[in-house]
Amino acid sequence: MKLNIPEGDFAGYIFDLDGTLADTMPLHYRAWNAALHKFGMKADENIDPDLFYSLGGVHSHGVSAVFGKRYGLTLDHDEIMHVKEAIFMELLPEAGRIAPVADFAERVAKTHPVAIATGGLREFAIPILKAAKLDHIFKIVVTPADVPPGRGKPAPDMYLLAAKLCNVDPEKCLAFEDATPGLQAAVAAGMQVVHVPSRPAA
Repeated sequence: MKLNIPEGDFAGYIFDLDGTLADTMPLHYRAWNAALHKFGMKADENIDPDLFYSLGGVHSHGVSAVFGKRYGLTLDHDEIMHVKEAIFMELLPEAGRIAPVADFAERVAKTHPVAIATGGLREFAIPILKAAKLDHIFKIVVTPADVPPGRGKPAPDMYLLAAKLCNVDPEKCLAFEDATPGLQAAVAAGMQVVHVPSRPAA
């Protein structure tokens, strides 16, 4: 993977986590499938990968709502989220890092503020950072719980807050994202963005 880093004098760098720094999206896919099967999805049915990857960066409640509607399931969003996340945590030791992005983050963190803006929950973001061996450089972690309800990605609020915590103007930040909602959020915050393809090649 070759990153297309735009030219510019950036003062801060903000990274999505799943699928951008950490190679966790295939694990999330497996965990969602296993959870939905426990809640009534047909045994021979699996989530449409196109649908799954289109939801990168969206809070788990939103993902649950989309899957419930698509597969005709009545879901308690909190309940299935807890089941899915428990399965994901069992799979987490399999996660690696997305080396081009992680290596870049380690380099720029020596001279610039860096932050995480993730659609996941904080209690899972920290173990993911540890699994990717990046917890030592990211002290600023912004999640949907840190912004008003309904203002997660693709709204710009998480990126704006991450920039504020870095004490950097949003327009002077470079963002790294793998999925459309996050790309939209970073652009709406006034940032240039590097698209990181996270979906495995077919």
